[in-house]
Amino acid sequence: MRTLARLWRLSTGRFGLIVMAAVGVTALVSLFWTPFDPKTVDIAARWGLPGLPHLLGTDGTGRDILSLLMAGARTTVFVALGAGVVSTAVGILLAALGALTPRWMRESVAVLIDILIAFPVLLIAMMISSVWGGSLWVVVWAVGIGFGVSIARVTRPELRRVRGSDYVLAGRAAGLTGLQNLHRHLLPNVAPVFIVQLSWSMAVAVLAEAGLSYLGFGASVTEPSWGLLLSELQQYLQIHPLSVVWPGLAITLTVLALNLLGDALREATDPTLRGRDHAPGPKAIAHTTPGVVA
Repeated sequence: MRTLARLWRLSTGRFGLIVMAAVGVTALVSLFWTPFDPKTVDIAARWGLPGLPHLLGTDGTGRDILSLLMAGARTTVFVALGAGVVSTAVGILLAALGALTPRWMRESVAVLIDILIAFPVLLIAMMISSVWGGSLWVVVWAVGIGFGVSIARVTRPELRRVRGSDYVLAGRAAGLTGLQNLHRHLLPNVAPVFIVQLSWSMAVAVLAEAGLSYLGFGASVTEPSWGLLLSELQQYLQIHPLSVVWPGLAITLTVLALNLLGDALREATDPTLRGRDHAPGPKAIAHTTPGVVA
């Protein structure tokens, strides 16, 4: 709760929390209600301008854009949370193996991380999609594994530094196993770095899903997706340019909110940065005119 309060005091933190809360609530509401059925085609209402009853207008098949955006929020939340879970599992596993195991294992894991991190996440996802077909699960696993490796690379040095601390050595002397020490002492001390990297990985997951769906490697045509909607509307940019704004704005705000939330988390959890903006300024120096007695 203290971290949440610190986040709320930061303008970037407030922005990130408000936007992500809005996306989450929209995704939840869309499970039960949308203004119109996102799959309903109404040729008579095609390319409708924003107004009543279609607040954001309609696309070339007469589908309500607001309903499509609400349904697409479910995909965004699913990809962000799914990639976050996968990257968390992969990052913790590789970081622990690279910091707490015998030397030969640590060196092997370090080489593996260096090899895996050389491959771009989007390229891996496109290669897997070309073999297994476009799917949100492909995006989740590709982005999750790719950023799990990045998280492990950043977290592993921190774990190696903390493992030599007095309280870790005392716990080992008290009979704690490696997993118990990892759970009680090591992970809590690297949690700030880990959480920041995790928020950034979720932002890239949202952007990756939108980009892959735009290129035809992500969500299938039966799944609502902001990237897929942007790809469909972009083809008719000359006819109805305003319709492209809405999915593009949704993607931009979500990715921006997650990135700013990561920066705010770093500032809220790092004691060297916390309260930086509230530090007192230099004290005023009283000036007296020479020769004048107060």
